[in-house]
Amino acid sequence: MNILSLTYEYPPIGGGGSVVAAALNQQLASTGHRVRVVTSAMNDLRRVETVNGVEVYRAACWRRHRHYTTVFELLTTLWPAYQLASRLIREQRPDLIHVHFAIPSGLVAYLLARRYRIPYVITAHGSDIPEYNPDRFMLMHRLFKPVWRRIVAGAAAVTSPSEYLARLLRRHLATAVYVIPNGYSVMPALKRTKRNLVLVVARLFPRKGVQHFIEAVSGQNTAWEYVIAGDGPYRQTLEDRARTLGAKVKFAGFVDKITLRGLYEEAKVFVFPSIQENFPMVLLEAMDAGCAVITTDAEGCAEVVGDAGVVIQKANALQIRRALGEVMLDSERRESLSKCAEERVQQFRWPRIASLYCEVFTAVLQSRVAAVHSIGTYVQRPTKTVTADERVA
Repeated sequence: MNILSLTYEYPPIGGGGSVVAAALNQQLASTGHRVRVVTSAMNDLRRVETVNGVEVYRAACWRRHRHYTTVFELLTTLWPAYQLASRLIREQRPDLIHVHFAIPSGLVAYLLARRYRIPYVITAHGSDIPEYNPDRFMLMHRLFKPVWRRIVAGAAAVTSPSEYLARLLRRHLATAVYVIPNGYSVMPALKRTKRNLVLVVARLFPRKGVQHFIEAVSGQNTAWEYVIAGDGPYRQTLEDRARTLGAKVKFAGFVDKITLRGLYEEAKVFVFPSIQENFPMVLLEAMDAGCAVITTDAEGCAEVVGDAGVVIQKANALQIRRALGEVMLDSERRESLSKCAEERVQQFRWPRIASLYCEVFTAVLQSRVAAVHSIGTYVQRPTKTVTADERVA
């Protein structure tokens, strides 16, 4: 297949959604598909390059930070991306357009599809769905709601990495949504030794719940080290909160992939206290490194972890404190959680996940959209182990 991928964020820009897009594209390219990506530029990045077999084209826009953006900055990506994608389509017409994020990239796909009569498939990631991220994008979704509905309704197929996000999407528009979990790319092991380290990895926004973790560890066991890796606009508030409570936590800021892998391997316990989540990749990263995982009942978290971690009530510092106390004191419990986590993460490997996307793409290209819609959704249940033989269609 010849696939044009549209996403306003692509590594090294962006967070989890951009990483997912890049890993999927790399897997598709490795199996013989041609993948071209149109994404956002920044001054220090090449405008055209080939990365792991994927042709990456970066369109001019206004963006100040690599790891988060504003609504205004998002809007500046639209026209340059449309112009660049149009040129690529005229040069070599793709079979289909795969767009990550219904907003803003979905608008570009919608316009391209109307002009060039090319089907497009949407993969939702969270912030592009109304009500998912109201602390940042509520106004944008209110303004663009009619456009958003038209974009989603016009797609040949829509996929979501979690049943939670699929339900949220269907609440706003009666459409079929196919739940395909995000895949996971294994990082080479650094062979670090586990130590008394409790690790949190998150972009620092209020909905990530790190404030509750800080409250939970204030005055706690100083024989353990508490590290928060990640950056974002909420960092200063969190640092002030830690000082006020006397919580002995270290803010590591943004760390590169290798450093982060080392932290995962060294951490005996990983805590992800998010209040609202779609499909957190950091949980897969921690599970793959053999961490004993504590996370919340925020829907996406529970779907990823299943029964391979400790699931507590979200926005509840007391439950974080209790769970930490139990896991930190019980080495057998930690070992059991570590083993379960390493086993569960196997079902999220990218070759298998990419094959599920290919089935959706093939169905679209064979003009079997009606048939696809009649099949129902592929759902990764929190407690269900999905075999390699299960398929979307």
